[in-house]
Amino acid sequence: MKFNYRIIIFAISIIFAIVYSVPSIFQTKEGAKVTLGLDLQGGLHLLLGVKTDEAVVSRVKSIASSVKHYTEHNEILVDSLSVTASNVEFTLLDHDDAKNITKLFADMKGVKVDTKGDSYTISLTPEEIAKTKTQAVTQAIETIRNRLDQFGLSEPIVARQGEDKILVELPGIKTQEEEQRARELISRSAKLELMAVDEGRGARVSTLTPLDASNMGDEILQDAQSPEVKHLVHEIPILDGGMLTDARVEFDKNNRPVISFTLNSEGAQIFGDFTAKNVGNHLAIVLDGKVYSAPVINERIGGGSGQISGNYTMEGAQDLAIALRSGALLAPIYVMEKRSIGPSLGADSIHASMMALYTGLFLVFAFMMFYYRLAGVIANVALVVNLLLIIAIMALFGATLTLPGMAGIVLTVGMAVDSNVIISERIRELLYQGVSMKKAIQGGYSNAMRAIVDSNITTLIASIVLYVYGTGTIKGFAITITIGITVSMLTAILGTHGIYDLLDKKAENSKNHRLWFGIKD
Repeated sequence: MKFNYRIIIFAISIIFAIVYSVPSIFQTKEGAKVTLGLDLQGGLHLLLGVKTDEAVVSRVKSIASSVKHYTEHNEILVDSLSVTASNVEFTLLDHDDAKNITKLFADMKGVKVDTKGDSYTISLTPEEIAKTKTQAVTQAIETIRNRLDQFGLSEPIVARQGEDKILVELPGIKTQEEEQRARELISRSAKLELMAVDEGRGARVSTLTPLDASNMGDEILQDAQSPEVKHLVHEIPILDGGMLTDARVEFDKNNRPVISFTLNSEGAQIFGDFTAKNVGNHLAIVLDGKVYSAPVINERIGGGSGQISGNYTMEGAQDLAIALRSGALLAPIYVMEKRSIGPSLGADSIHASMMALYTGLFLVFAFMMFYYRLAGVIANVALVVNLLLIIAIMALFGATLTLPGMAGIVLTVGMAVDSNVIISERIRELLYQGVSMKKAIQGGYSNAMRAIVDSNITTLIASIVLYVYGTGTIKGFAITITIGITVSMLTAILGTHGIYDLLDKKAENSKNHRLWFGIKD
């Protein structure tokens, strides 16, 4: 007997389809399963706005920090170093330092420097402002996505909406506690700053004692542990979280969770220089505008590491470490729209989709068996394998099944059987001409191949484009169509051809083989 490679490949495909699709179909405890999207299992839908103007302010503050460190490190005396929402201003006390300060400006990109004698004003160019705002949204998308991935949510959707809005969909969020925790993790700025305390008027005072922040460059911040306590700090931070490389949960001597952070080489140098010059003074560790601790600097701190302590639960400490590791948001975000989709709505969607799939399958099966007889039965077998392979591949790669994705599966039913219709019609044409069964099958597949490949390739290109440029539900539709088309090439062409090869000898000796394709003599 001639080696039938087609039927062997088809048999392996069937085994693979059954092994990987059964856990998803019957929801067994073991095995890979298809992840259901927000519209099928319920969850949280958020539309977030990004305060891009705050990103510009943060960028200006970062420039001020660079100027402060550069002038101190190079012993350049300046007066009235101040920062506003749009620029940084300072005055040189020694005109001979003008050449040295220009070296700092040479390394700065996207800024313009205005001078008036020894007074300098540094501001962002209009192009840099626009770039900073765009970057704030892009960075927020990546940061939120990284946080949710580390949070453990499966297949969250994070996508840009318009110029300064972000769409977030979180499947599987069912309880109020899960929703609150996810919202806090998403919206937390996680902006870490190390700031010098104004030692002249106290590092830490009660609200009962009025604080004087009239001095230019001072800022009053609330204590994170005791809201009634305020801290007076210098407005320009020593360094910020942009220099942070790692954050992890550890335990202090009282076995309470704390967050340890590590700075990059530049941050470590700035941190070391500052602590060396400020032994005996306080250092405020500020997170999202609140002071978490203000310890006294006892000696130079090298290595670029520190701790954030507070009354954290283990869960809260882990979430904060995730937020710090994934990076601070360049601009604050706020919730513009929130919708909770309940599991019951998802169950109704699944039920409606399955009814559509069952109805479509029944009608296709009935038509194929009625019109093409045995050829229709073989096409139906290939169609069932095709559906199982779609589920198996999605489960294997952890793809998410959405409601449009289920619509794509229903559409795949019609598209997959269409290839068998073309093949069967080509075979019937040859049988009408009196060609033998064996030659009719070979000629039918040969003649139909070009039409099938051309139509499937063009549809495949369209579905890939939808996946690349689409978002959310569009991607779900594109995924199932792409997998369905690719698999149908295997089942409709290779699989059914293998079955005909297996029946080759019987077909040649049968007097009624024309009935196999619904042809009555």
